[in-house]
Amino acid sequence: MKKEKILFLKSKANQIRKLVIQMLAKAGSGHPGGSLSSAEIIACLFFDIMRHDPKNPEWSDRDRFHLSKGHCCPALYVTLAMSGYFSQEELWNLRALGSILQGHPDRRTPGVTVASGSLGQGLSVALGMALAGKIDEKDYRVYCLMGDGEIQEGNIWEAAMAAAHFKLDNLCGIVDYNHFQIDGRTEEIMNLEPLVNKWESFGWHAVQCDGHNVEELLEAFRKAKTMRLRPTVIIAHTVKGKGVSFMEHVVDFHGRAPTEKEKEIALRELEEIEKAEDSREMTE
Repeated sequence: MKKEKILFLKSKANQIRKLVIQMLAKAGSGHPGGSLSSAEIIACLFFDIMRHDPKNPEWSDRDRFHLSKGHCCPALYVTLAMSGYFSQEELWNLRALGSILQGHPDRRTPGVTVASGSLGQGLSVALGMALAGKIDEKDYRVYCLMGDGEIQEGNIWEAAMAAAHFKLDNLCGIVDYNHFQIDGRTEEIMNLEPLVNKWESFGWHAVQCDGHNVEELLEAFRKAKTMRLRPTVIIAHTVKGKGVSFMEHVVDFHGRAPTEKEKEIALRELEEIEKAEDSREMTE
């Protein structure tokens, strides 16, 4: 795997985090924790793995991405803007009345195929897209990003059962496994383990990886592409609030935007991470 590609994707993930922090501080509301934990996942998909065209968002042969955990849309919005679906100036209108960037994704946002936000429903939506692809004999793939608290919903497992039944090898689910939901740790609210065994028992091919390791993520996505007659789920182990020390593993930042002072501290920390990466690159 080329070093340049890895560095490029790491840089994109860090840019996503910095813009997420700024737009949430400007809006005064939103969900930083899960947006920051999913940065590498979304960066790998949009800047390497997926086939898509910002100039033609409705291209029928494009790969589909569905953000089931819709409250973490700031990371998606930033990525869509960075990809060229709309101007980055729109990011400063997050959650504003009449904005194309609402608190959960909807069809007003270029690059968003289906509205999301009612937790537990996203995998069913992705299942429908994947099944339609098979019926229409299209070769596109469907990617569905779920939260770990979200998969406590029964609808997720109904969709998981159906996807295996229909042998949807064009469907790839990703669980952002950061161990936190709105009320606390998932282990305390509703323990998910043994998570890999659960997905496998429903007929899925399950892969675990470090959700902040770009190389591991790319390898997991490539394995998913080679799977035949079974859907794949990637259990991506992540850190809630990744990259900002005072947000990491802190349940309060599930749904609280940073203050102006917190924004400045967070941006300094993310700049330091970027400098450390650049320094490491020069010495290797």
